[in-house]
Amino acid sequence: MTLMTRSTLMTRLTRLTRLTLMTPMTGVTRGTGAARTTHRPTRRGALLLGCAAMVALTGCAGSLPRDSQGTLDRATGGILHVGASENAPWTQIDPDGTVGGTEAELVTRYAESIDATIEWEVAALSVLALKVENDELDLVIGGLTADTPWSDTISPTRPYQKATAEDGSTQKMVIGVRPGENALQVSLERFLAEQEGEL
Repeated sequence: MTLMTRSTLMTRLTRLTRLTLMTPMTGVTRGTGAARTTHRPTRRGALLLGCAAMVALTGCAGSLPRDSQGTLDRATGGILHVGASENAPWTQIDPDGTVGGTEAELVTRYAESIDATIEWEVAALSVLALKVENDELDLVIGGLTADTPWSDTISPTRPYQKATAEDGSTQKMVIGVRPGENALQVSLERFLAEQEGEL
């Protein structure tokens, strides 16, 4: 792929901003009766711009996001190692060890999208975080939030959903990814965005 200069990249991003980030709105200027058109940013536009920026940036680097240990390539058509810590309704562990819950269903659908088979590891988050650090797990689920205390060993995805906690506060739900596995994280985040209808 031909490398792009910084100025070319900025030009492309500027054009994309004008085309995708702003939605026209027509109104009437007070006191004149004249129609005027303003613009406002849209969530879809911001997402499209983010994807376009990623493509443009990979054009500069000449490659797609890479995993430090090739996790996405290994898991595609192979095994995806997922740790689960019980935290209903996100994750539920049956007496026979079967993993269920909304996040388990999400990860199962993601695995199907890359033709992977999940190998589950059930344990407390502290144990799972250690296994991630030792490169034994690819993903971790268990009702993790964007402010997870395990962010030093687990890379959280972009929030895929908002939930209301028992104290009434809003929590941003995430899934944990093994740090350094950028291609896996980008692939999972795109899948989550598609599931939420954002792409």
